[in-house]
Amino acid sequence: MKQSIFLSTVIVVTAVVAIVIYMFVLGNPANFRNGEVRTVPDNLLGTVYTGGIIVPILIGLTLMNLTLVFERTFSLRKANGKRSITAFLKGIQGHLMNGRIDEAIKECDAQRGSAANIIRTGLERYKVVQSEKGLDSNKKMSETQRAIEEATSLETPLLERNLIALSTIASIATMFGLLGTVIGMIRAFTALAKAGGAPDAIQLSIGISEALINTALGLLAAIIGIVAYNFFVTKVDNFTYMIDEASYNVVQILNTRTND
Repeated sequence: MKQSIFLSTVIVVTAVVAIVIYMFVLGNPANFRNGEVRTVPDNLLGTVYTGGIIVPILIGLTLMNLTLVFERTFSLRKANGKRSITAFLKGIQGHLMNGRIDEAIKECDAQRGSAANIIRTGLERYKVVQSEKGLDSNKKMSETQRAIEEATSLETPLLERNLIALSTIASIATMFGLLGTVIGMIRAFTALAKAGGAPDAIQLSIGISEALINTALGLLAAIIGIVAYNFFVTKVDNFTYMIDEASYNVVQILNTRTND
């Protein structure tokens, strides 16, 4: 539910900002030689404005990409915890090897982040099963492992959140850029067809500019989305691998102490 609200808010806000940029920044009469007519651009901003109605859509998609990149960067940094995972794991392993379960749990509370949440869940479950007399060591470790796996399955979607949105935006941006290119070329050929004799240079240039501008903006949005998606997928994969390794080491240490 929160995820849907977040994405809906991002879509609405970026759409409004994109329209404002298109109408009042790019479409400022000062960017055109003929002022309010807005057909002969005098600088780059005016040139982008002549790209047509697809331009604000592509601007909105680019802003969505950037927003999701910032959100993923902040979320993954938060999931990492307050200290480096390597230092945190060394501290946890030291506590566990000396049988200090409560101290290890306190360290997880201080660290926070995904890895700390998963390990804390496993340690808390381990404390509970240790007090149950009817369970043998294998059952106890099986319950601890199950708790860790359940916690991992809950944390992983949080790490992967909005990655599909980044990939989808990249694909949509490419399609809208292509649509704008086609519309611009239609306008250019229409200007040629209506000219009869000498072509209308202004209308022809507007059509070609529209095609090229939409192509450029579509590619820009797609490149940002694809690069960001691949970067965060790699980062999440590495992060989950570290979590799996840490969980495995914790289970092995607990198993050794249980069997001693």
